[in-house]
Amino acid sequence: MFKILVNAWKVKDIRRKLIFVGLLLLIYRLGSHIPLPGVDLTLLYGGSLDTLSTDNIFALIAGGGYGTVFAMGIGPYITASIIMQLLTYAIPPLERLQKEGEEGRKKINQITRYVAVGMAAINAAALTYSYLNTSVGSIFRHDNWLTYIMSTVGMVSGTIFIMWLAEILTERGIGNGSSFIIFANILSSLPAGVNSLRLMLGGDNLWAGIGMVAGILLIFVAVITFVVMVQEGERRIPVQYSKKMAGRAAFGSNSSYIPIKVNIAGVMSIIFAISLLQFPQQINGFVQAEWLGTIVSYLDTTHWVGSILYVILIFMFTFFYTSFAINTTEMAENMKKNGGFIPGIRPGKPTGEYVQRTVDRMSLIGAILYSIIAIAPVILQNVTGINLFGGTTLLIVTGVALEFIKQLESQLLMRHYKGFLD
Repeated sequence: MFKILVNAWKVKDIRRKLIFVGLLLLIYRLGSHIPLPGVDLTLLYGGSLDTLSTDNIFALIAGGGYGTVFAMGIGPYITASIIMQLLTYAIPPLERLQKEGEEGRKKINQITRYVAVGMAAINAAALTYSYLNTSVGSIFRHDNWLTYIMSTVGMVSGTIFIMWLAEILTERGIGNGSSFIIFANILSSLPAGVNSLRLMLGGDNLWAGIGMVAGILLIFVAVITFVVMVQEGERRIPVQYSKKMAGRAAFGSNSSYIPIKVNIAGVMSIIFAISLLQFPQQINGFVQAEWLGTIVSYLDTTHWVGSILYVILIFMFTFFYTSFAINTTEMAENMKKNGGFIPGIRPGKPTGEYVQRTVDRMSLIGAILYSIIAIAPVILQNVTGINLFGGTTLLIVTGVALEFIKQLESQLLMRHYKGFLD
């Protein structure tokens, strides 16, 4: 991996792209510290805020810039993208747009932007309301409607600017811009984790602290290795294409395969599960009812009830998302039209049923493995009291890093760079 980075840096065009990506991410991280108009930073960082929560995936996506113009981050756009991805399979006009090729995808992307702005406006209004009802009271210097409107418009504008940054990163950088922004947000919490380890070394018993830190790092490396193996794992279904006759010559006979990932839903199943578990927490931030607070405490993933529900929801959303993501019937029909068949399986409906069984089995295995990845950090936190990274953040970080390396490899290959695979 490091050799690929070194070789990529030697190519002038790729080096410019890497510098460009770094500068835009720096601008984004600087913007996450710009306060909203009228927000009192002394109250914000000096008091204990009940509404401030950075231990969930959405806080990490937003970057934790509570009280800043980037408070929502790219969260609304990610949510809108997920919703539109699901609606393209449920609404026929959107499905037709998706099949129109590049022009159809551009129209869907434009609709996604409008949906994201609408969701950002709703979220910004809710966040402004939460700033009025923290444990230290209102954190605005002046409580009036003009301040509230400026706060809402400021957060919506910040989200629109981040969406623009993400698109620029995608067009002129290397890889997906939204993934890079989320990647930067997650890594921004790395110093806090390192500081937690440093505090463990500063205890009365130095050797006990060293042993604890070494054990945590070993577990961390093991989990990372496990995540990479799960994300790269796939089941390859062999496909044979029959020969076609052109005069007296026969051509077109070759073999290929259908790659079925271990978990087609990927991290989406975990994001859906944690969002549903944390929905009562969001409501409690506005209502602040005692009975709702009790429910929220039980739904926390550190509680055994919340952990069990977390795993159940991961299984449910894995199969739900997979049912939208892959159409085995259409896949079988396309294979039949192109003269393809799976050895030992009849073309048509039997092929679709065989692929569906394979997808279901891989989804079951993937759901089990992803549940282990999601719960392992929770167990580690309960045992050690330290929360370095959550399972979802590990999946995102490793996924973005692997995709980034693949993009660099493809860029080097396009330039006929020699020796980068040695």
